[in-house]
Amino acid sequence: MEHFDAIIIGFGKGGKTLAGSLAKAGKRVAMIEQSAKQYGGTCINIACIPTKSLAFQSEQQANSSESKEAYYKESIQEKDQLTTALREKNFKMLNDQETVTVYTAKATFIDDKKIQLSSETESLELSADKFFINTGSSPIIPPIDGIDETENVYTSTTLQDRDELPEKLIIIGGGYIGLEFASMYANFGSEVTVIDSSEEFLPNDDRDIASEVQKIFEGKGIKLQLASRVQSVKNIDGGVAVTYQKEDKTEKLTSSALLVATGRKPNTEGLGLENTSIQQDDKGAIVVDDYLKTDADHIWALGDVNGGPQFTYISLDDFRIVRDQLFGDGNYSKKERKNIPYSVFIEPVLSHVGLNEKTAKEEGIDYKVASIPAAGVPYARIIKQTDGLLKALIDPDTDDILGCTLFCAGSHELINTVRIAMEAKLPYTRLKDNIFTHPSMSEALNNLFSSFD
Repeated sequence: MEHFDAIIIGFGKGGKTLAGSLAKAGKRVAMIEQSAKQYGGTCINIACIPTKSLAFQSEQQANSSESKEAYYKESIQEKDQLTTALREKNFKMLNDQETVTVYTAKATFIDDKKIQLSSETESLELSADKFFINTGSSPIIPPIDGIDETENVYTSTTLQDRDELPEKLIIIGGGYIGLEFASMYANFGSEVTVIDSSEEFLPNDDRDIASEVQKIFEGKGIKLQLASRVQSVKNIDGGVAVTYQKEDKTEKLTSSALLVATGRKPNTEGLGLENTSIQQDDKGAIVVDDYLKTDADHIWALGDVNGGPQFTYISLDDFRIVRDQLFGDGNYSKKERKNIPYSVFIEPVLSHVGLNEKTAKEEGIDYKVASIPAAGVPYARIIKQTDGLLKALIDPDTDDILGCTLFCAGSHELINTVRIAMEAKLPYTRLKDNIFTHPSMSEALNNLFSSFD
């Protein structure tokens, strides 16, 4: 049995970065990845990078002289070339390290100290001083009648493999993943319908923001069926038939393809956690403390599998928490992680950090609010992207920024500036009076925070 200083299960952002850091420190590392198509992790292969590539390409559709079908096929090919290049780069980055051994195999814990690897060609056992689980998450398939037997049913992963543009696309789920795909495929030219069980569109967002997003979606021709639950799906010639319940009525729709976007679950199946002292919560996530340790003192869990926010940059920050324990003073933990920003890559991009009005009211937090239309930003007019709304909350006593929602062009960049100001405890006046280049979308922060005066 071969022994390593560290075994990392899963080639995602946290795991691969940790492997490189351990190798640099001279540690012997085994990196285990179940699929050769997942070197580098979810982000570069099936999530952030390929979907944002497709989102960008979809926004250029109107400028193409090709048919929408041909343009879509080329966009899929371009996405595939990008992910292939990044996957190969990530593999070489670790495989070329002298003290790192990459295994392409399924890992199963035998006990707290050993794992078994199984592949098509071999089976072997490995042991280590420390283990790091970074197996990510995968799409949830709800128990809908007929869903397992119906063709042309996709997840956010498998729809990207289809190089034929669906003439009609039904999306089950109005969360952020579903909305990104709705916006993207509507831009490509599909007729899109979103079916969601929520009574309200974007129920966790403020109503003025949600209304602005809904107006733009409906302007793209996207149909929204809210307060609706899918009852069954079945094959029809050339596509899928969907039956759903809306209030007391049964409705039916047909489409070329069906996307199931109803959330993601931690990838723990087959890990053999029942053979260890590792605990899981009621959603299947690995239970960790603030330092990402499991109940086994020498085993950590990083990224989506530990039930935290499902973002690549959180997996990277998980790496920082672990690195600080291995090579630092061990003080950095999840407790220090605040004001997590996020962006939803619809058109324009919806970005948020901190509190919104809905949450502030629910928590009884006093605030002042200001908002401006994106059309009021000069650079938005230059680039002809004037849709959207910008909104901020401040503490009326301290002038601290409590939160910000930006639904505008370039918001995925701007939100990081706001987050830095919040982390540095800067008053909103520092953004109101900051010198930004002109013309730029950053100047929107001058305008937005000036609205408090």
